Amino acid sequence: MKFVTLNTGDKMPIFGLGTFQLVGEELVHSTLDTALKLGYRAIDTASVYRNETDLGNSMKELLPKYGLSRSDLFITSKLDPRDHGLDEAYSACQASLDRLQLDYLDLYLIHWPAKAKLKSEDTRHPSFRKESWIAFERLYKEGKVKNIGVSNYTVKHMEEMGSYASIRPSVLQVEFHPFLVQTELQEWCKANDVHLQAYTSLKGVELLSDPVIVTIAERTDRTPAQVLLQWAVQQNIGTIPMSTNPEHIAENIGVFRDGTTDWLTDKDISEISRLHRGEKFRWDPSHIL
Repeated sequence: MKFVTLNTGDKMPIFGLGTFQLVGEELVHSTLDTALKLGYRAIDTASVYRNETDLGNSMKELLPKYGLSRSDLFITSKLDPRDHGLDEAYSACQASLDRLQLDYLDLYLIHWPAKAKLKSEDTRHPSFRKESWIAFERLYKEGKVKNIGVSNYTVKHMEEMGSYASIRPSVLQVEFHPFLVQTELQEWCKANDVHLQAYTSLKGVELLSDPVIVTIAERTDRTPAQVLLQWAVQQNIGTIPMSTNPEHIAENIGVFRDGTTDWLTDKDISEISRLHRGEKFRWDPSHIL
């Protein structure tokens, strides 16, 4: 497994298990069981995923099964957009900790740059983001979270933080894949020592079946999914693919098989990046004031 060093000095696995749309006690348990057995050590969840309770129960049972302790895992959760605000954000984090049965989170993210139920152009959004971040800084100082960051922020939103943040975000999590190469965000993160983490790395049949991806997969004796994940990992971009299929869970972490870390050529990475066409599979935060 490859690790990245965050701007706090903490090390985070560059690869983890996403849990978006993972619901149901039995499914959560079996998926986590498979992932831990295969070597996954980072778990990404969120309040809005409604699976924190099941994850907490499963971790309590499965960690001893695999001889693991809490410190062996890197666990991320995220603020529900309904809970933007100074007191609301602070309380929401404690609620996530209680559901997960944890004393601390390794990473806590603002999930969306807008408060739920407000129009995207509402002038209160910047104030809510500021209040939530102040609450996050308090949580960090109190040791309830080891790292704080944001998700779905644009460069505009990131630069806005400079006017009020006394603690830099450790991570920016956004949609990022060859059809949506967010170069400006990628460069901003590099320049400001913020780790860029991708979600939706494997979304779309068209992406997985693209001739460029398939050709590279055949040449490297890998699968298209592994090529897409490696394209991110080799650029030092974190990725958190989600699957409940044991074969796919194994396939995804197979990017690290044989201890090989850089098995794409520079030409491969460039060719894959040229697939960019500005296509979003998820939500678009660019219209949020």
